[in-house]
Amino acid sequence: MTATFPIHPVNRFARDSEPVKRPKEFACFSYDANHQFHLGDASLKWYYPPPLGTDLSNGFETFDKHDDSLDEHLDSLLETIASHEKETAKSIDAHFVTWRGMLTKIMAAPFEDRDGFEMNATLYRVRNPSPSFIEENHPYKEASRRAQDAQPWKGPIPQEVMQFWGYKFETLSTLPAPWGETSRDFIESRDSHIVNNKEQYCSVVRTGLGKSVICLGGEVDAIWDCKPMIPGSPINWVELKTSADIRSDRDMDNFERKLMKFWIQSFLLGVPKIIVGFRSRDGILVKIDEIETQNIPAIVKRRGRVRWDGNTCINFASDFLEWLRQTITDEGVWRIRRKPNSPHIEVFQVEEVGHGSILTEDFMNWRIKLSLNQSKPPEPVAEPDTATAP
Repeated sequence: MTATFPIHPVNRFARDSEPVKRPKEFACFSYDANHQFHLGDASLKWYYPPPLGTDLSNGFETFDKHDDSLDEHLDSLLETIASHEKETAKSIDAHFVTWRGMLTKIMAAPFEDRDGFEMNATLYRVRNPSPSFIEENHPYKEASRRAQDAQPWKGPIPQEVMQFWGYKFETLSTLPAPWGETSRDFIESRDSHIVNNKEQYCSVVRTGLGKSVICLGGEVDAIWDCKPMIPGSPINWVELKTSADIRSDRDMDNFERKLMKFWIQSFLLGVPKIIVGFRSRDGILVKIDEIETQNIPAIVKRRGRVRWDGNTCINFASDFLEWLRQTITDEGVWRIRRKPNSPHIEVFQVEEVGHGSILTEDFMNWRIKLSLNQSKPPEPVAEPDTATAP
């Protein structure tokens, strides 16, 4: 049986924004240069302005590219959550656990219908409320990529090189330590560094839209200054993006459409600043702009040409997640699907029992152990010895 959540008419979500819980980082993990998982912030990078005039194609031949054809599921996120729960001796409070990319697709759905998506979800009943764990349906992702690769590319520059430009910009714009602790030679030689997208810092935050509490994991490109000493305090993260230099109204329209994804991605993890590297048509870095994340919806609305709205994105995701909580009410594996150009999102069960490969055995065993520990009665307190006076 398939349940459907209608996306259209979109204007029914155009109201004042539902309550939003500020994202608070409670854990983090890193992938090293070989994409090996490590708890902690070993792969944290610091922002430092890149040199203008750099050819973003430099180094494409030596690009050390991560093979994302392998399905990594939620494994790293689950291991990080379990480590945090072992420290606090209690499970996280969330209705949903997922990667930022999944919620980005959902928030963008009212205004982005060209590409569809498929996700897998499972409900894990060890505690109440029982969170749903959501991941991308990897076979669908790979099939979509193969279909896209099969389409003829007519541009003068190979598509793979243009995709490389974003990673090159990140390498040009980051340092492995604060500026004062980094040598001048390192800073000035960034153009010659091998570009490696296997190394990543991932923030794990607790946030909320409307009545739904969400645990999200997502990559953060860099930090502006340093992490605050008080856990959960706002962090001056920086999101790094590239875009074609704006020469016409049409270019501006295209850029403002891209701003929706930029805004959603940064909004969800609590990233306050987006730094955009504008490049020429042949990949030369020509300009740097700093954009405050919170100002993006108002900037787009004032211009009035591109039809997307931040409150609509938030309200749609809030309503959908509340509906999803009422729809996924049993274990097994569920599919969340939006076909290309479809006016609705479908949810249906694909496996009646088990959790597919969404949850790891280690995580489920840990949650069982934690549940048993939480249900134990408190240890009796020994009464002090009393003696009767003779």
